[in-house]
Amino acid sequence: QVQLVESGGGLVQAGGSLRLSCAASVNIFNMGWYRQTSGGQRELVASISGGGRPNYADSVKGRFTASRDNAKNMLYLQMNSLKPEDTAVYYCNAKYGSDYYWGQGTQVTVSS
Repeated sequence: QVQLVESGGGLVQAGGSLRLSCAASVNIFNMGWYRQTSGGQRELVASISGGGRPNYADSVKGRFTASRDNAKNMLYLQMNSLKPEDTAVYYCNAKYGSDYYWGQGTQVTVSS
């Protein structure tokens, strides 16, 4: 059973930074971060596989950095220059075998 646990969300002022972490119960090749605003659809923020280069949504390019520590089964999202429109619940996602798994989500709120 794959378990994903996010941490690191919170309240920050615009222009500030936060770092999200996702702890996985197993080593997973394909992982990513998604976010969902209240009333909105869940959208991809960043994806990263194995030792590959991350891919980012246009809205976060140059501000967010996804990284992983395969030895610790950890996924990270460094978020800089945060904007109020980044406010959302952020989810860790993993594809393991043919199944997709989600964490419980962590709230990020950016005040103006």
